[in-house]
Amino acid sequence: MNFATLLDGVQNDFLTSVLPVLRYVLFFIIIACAIVIIITILMQANNSSEGMDVISGSQESYYAQNKGSSRDGKLKIITIVMSCIAFVCIVLYFVTELINRVG
Repeated sequence: MNFATLLDGVQNDFLTSVLPVLRYVLFFIIIACAIVIIITILMQANNSSEGMDVISGSQESYYAQNKGSSRDGKLKIITIVMSCIAFVCIVLYFVTELINRVG
């Protein structure tokens, strides 16, 4: 029995048993992130007047300067983090699909 043949069998067992489960987990994480992104975007306040501040030349208030610690700032951070997690999971999902097709 050749060592390469034994190693090839272990690799095929890994690909056939772990990759489908990993793909299901990644798909679930992507769906969960998408739901959280939708909810956080809908909960954020509408700031349609921010573009007009440039034209009128109004100064930012203390509240606007510390917006990162407010509710909208936290929701914005959650949206960005969930978007990054979803992006990484989507890339990993398609990498596992390529590995599954090659292997």
